[in-house]
Amino acid sequence: MVAVADVFAPARLGPVELRNRVIKAATFEGMTPHALVTDDLIAYHLRPARGGVGMTTVAYCAVSPEGRTDRHQIWMRPEAVPGLRRLTDAVHAEGAAVCAQIAHAGPVANAASNRLPALAPTRRPSPLSMRMTKAASASDLQWITRARAQAAVFAREAGFDAVELHFGHNYLVSSFLSPRLNKRADEFGGSLANRARPARDIARAVRDAVGGQLAITAKLNMDDGVPGGFWLDESIQVAQWLEADGSVDALELTAGSSLLNPMYLFTGDAPIREFAAVFPQPLRAGIQLAGGRFLRSYPYQEAYLLDRARQFRAALTLPLILLGGITRKQTMDLAMAEGFTFVALARALLREPDLIRRMQADPAVRSLCIHCNKCLPTIYRGTHCVLAAPGET
Repeated sequence: MVAVADVFAPARLGPVELRNRVIKAATFEGMTPHALVTDDLIAYHLRPARGGVGMTTVAYCAVSPEGRTDRHQIWMRPEAVPGLRRLTDAVHAEGAAVCAQIAHAGPVANAASNRLPALAPTRRPSPLSMRMTKAASASDLQWITRARAQAAVFAREAGFDAVELHFGHNYLVSSFLSPRLNKRADEFGGSLANRARPARDIARAVRDAVGGQLAITAKLNMDDGVPGGFWLDESIQVAQWLEADGSVDALELTAGSSLLNPMYLFTGDAPIREFAAVFPQPLRAGIQLAGGRFLRSYPYQEAYLLDRARQFRAALTLPLILLGGITRKQTMDLAMAEGFTFVALARALLREPDLIRRMQADPAVRSLCIHCNKCLPTIYRGTHCVLAAPGET
């Protein structure tokens, strides 16, 4: 009989020893107004580090200026390294590891904010900037691959223990994987092998750049949640290719499209009124009137990605990170029993950054997060739980 791992015991992620198997998932913090680290960003990651997680993930570290969802996000460059080093040193002092999510937003980038064209597999209108995206050329993809590798080198210089490659949510790599978004007829379109080429090339380039000095994870969509999008059968094959390539140390399994169906990832209430309130007119009226078509409501249940993730567990030996509405120690134990190596939490830790320490003291503790999702619109003014008392988070 195989012994079930203890979620609160130390575990290895590639070359890194984590103090436990709980990861603070990447959630955009909205605390980098000049595309550089701030004291607020450091404080944001110190809270879950002090609260007991094994590792916290800094989001969103773009690999280039046009790869940001808006111009206020960090992009990896020499000027960013000193601030990132302050952040990693502070987190390490609390006994936690720290990961940098390195990404290119692709068609999810706001070209109007970035003042640069958004790149996509094929030219299409962007609802985010009300402009047309630019079809990425083969040379564009080559330099983005190099930029991703260089971003990992910057992360190593800044003291990060790991990097997470964002291959989900219809960001650039995910948009190439999607049959709905990728209508190309060249070596990056058509067959799954062609559509997966950017993902595999980037993962290999990052591995070549940092070797075994950093843990490398990839956040991979299991499905896009839209008709004609990337689906489980293709995603499992891509995961198997990444495993065979030996380019990543673990996969974090996710779902949904920030471009076409964002609430598919989060489930729970769709905070249309709250989203509308952060935008000026006439956008506010438009969101109030038609926001339900984009921000769809899905019923929340504990560990709502588990059924899909089980299919990946059965098909792979690679370590997997289970994400999606985990609020109880019993659910973490279930993930361990089913062969997942780590669990990732986001909203629950936003509500209670000390949740893990409290669960270690009392396994019956359950998160107070009710998945109202009213935290989502706060990304425009500093991500926080609106239900937490002042100073609580």
